[in-house]
Amino acid sequence: MKSAAPTPPSTINSSSSSSPNLKNLENVLPLNWEHQITEWLKEDIPSFDFAGYVVGSKPETATLLGKSPGILAGVPFFNAIFSHLSCSVSWHLSEGSSFTPITLIATVHGPAKNILLGERLSLNILARCSGIATRANQLNSIAKSENWQGRIAGTRKTTPGFRVVEKYGMLVGGCDMHRYDLSSMVMLKDNHVVSAGGIGEAVRRAREVCGFAVKIEVECGKEEEAEEGVREGADVVMLDNFGSEECKGVAKRLKEKYGRKGFLIEASGGMTVESVKNYFSEDVDVISLGALSQSVPHVDFSLKIVAIRHICSYSYLSKKFGKVDVSTV
Repeated sequence: MKSAAPTPPSTINSSSSSSPNLKNLENVLPLNWEHQITEWLKEDIPSFDFAGYVVGSKPETATLLGKSPGILAGVPFFNAIFSHLSCSVSWHLSEGSSFTPITLIATVHGPAKNILLGERLSLNILARCSGIATRANQLNSIAKSENWQGRIAGTRKTTPGFRVVEKYGMLVGGCDMHRYDLSSMVMLKDNHVVSAGGIGEAVRRAREVCGFAVKIEVECGKEEEAEEGVREGADVVMLDNFGSEECKGVAKRLKEKYGRKGFLIEASGGMTVESVKNYFSEDVDVISLGALSQSVPHVDFSLKIVAIRHICSYSYLSKKFGKVDVSTV
């Protein structure tokens, strides 16, 4: 029996995918990311698994339930964890899709102890990645509703050891990751400029080593600093901690004076989901927010072992977990 699909909340883009032009995003992941799966499992299981003895290795099937509204993200990490534990995963919802509680999202098949070994780690990753994708989707939807043509981007304010998951969530949600690490782009912040003796000297030194292939961005706290950044050949000028009206005014004057090609203007510092639209302007190309990865609510999931005869029973799942949407099956 299938339930009617509930209406998604207005803060979540209810299209089938949050980033319709981006398919198979797992292909963008670096080759070495899977070694982290082993390290994460070692952190959680450093010695004996006493509870695993209780359930043994008999085959079981577990249901993955989405228990709060969100965008599904983190599928490659979830798959890799259970593949490492000799389990298989069947997905009933595609990555990037929105859902409302309670939705049957996937089923996991494998030895009972192995399913339970991977349960908490996989849920932690899925909750965090989906939370970031949901926030990204929300911000992206705001930009689209205001017909703003720029890019919403994250920052490097990510959790150590967890960056690949958090940046991936940004992509799934339809936002820009910004630079992945210090090697991806040169960002000359206020401390670099002070230590180098000025914006011009900082840009020149950076260009000597990064060459033509790497962009240089300069963080600016004043309009005259932004002008100097443009004159010295910075590819991106960041207007940091400007008020919304001041930011738009400075951006407009820079574009009028130096043209609309050859450099980008990024606004950053203190934006929130509520205030971001105040910075939208045809003269602002990028808005970056630490709020895309910091203080983001997680999406709630649970993984429950259910007798195989009950897996697609709407009445059984609803009785056990509350109203469950199994229309994805």
